[in-house]
Amino acid sequence: MTRIPGHDRDIIEQAMYLPMVLTVLEKDRLIIDKAPFKLKEPYLNLVEETIRVVQKDLKVVKNNMRKGNMKVQQIGHDEAFTMYSFLYKGFEEQHNYFNPRIRNKVHELMEYYLYKRFKEAPPK
Repeated sequence: MTRIPGHDRDIIEQAMYLPMVLTVLEKDRLIIDKAPFKLKEPYLNLVEETIRVVQKDLKVVKNNMRKGNMKVQQIGHDEAFTMYSFLYKGFEEQHNYFNPRIRNKVHELMEYYLYKRFKEAPPK
């Protein structure tokens, strides 16, 4: 049973997922930069602007975590699961996340930041 309220858990999970989104976007930016596009600048601009928006949101998440006395740390992983330690107001909890679930959530966030953010509310 978790002691972490749903809203705070969403913040902690954002602190897990947003750095992964940034990593994917940075790698994609390098690939686009080296790809033989005739007009690569629009693609690069889209990815770079998306990186800036994700960084801004990550800064807000980190500030919320600091204010709420929350921390998250990856403590291990294997082929199927990744284990995280959540520190919440003096309590520590360990949570296992199924790797395909992490990948799906990062995929969902990528879609949101690349084009859905212009149309809808952010995913939780």
